[in-house]
Amino acid sequence: MTQVTVLTGAGRRRDWSDEERLEILREAFSPGAKVQHVARRYDISRSLIYQWRRTALRRAQAAFAPAVIDDAAEPAAVPVAPNEAEAAIVLELTDGRRLRISASTPPALAVAALRAMR
Repeated sequence: MTQVTVLTGAGRRRDWSDEERLEILREAFSPGAKVQHVARRYDISRSLIYQWRRTALRRAQAAFAPAVIDDAAEPAAVPVAPNEAEAAIVLELTDGRRLRISASTPPALAVAALRAMR
């Protein structure tokens, strides 16, 4: 005789929000924590936590551009306008564009400017 099991109700798969995933990652990788215990508490597999971490790391790496510091080259004299504050960061792109960010620039404005340069 053949046995058939019919499952009804909500499925096993859950949809975690980004905030929930981030909280689970913080908890799982905080000092002294064990991924196994956190996974058991939230009733998810350890591999899913590691997969979330890999995805988060890839996103974080894509958000940053590598900086290259050339110590061998002499710094070029960049004329600064008298009313312009001294720049803390100067980005010179290969197409000749230049972005100057002063130390007093609000972080949100600096982020917006860097995103616009992409």
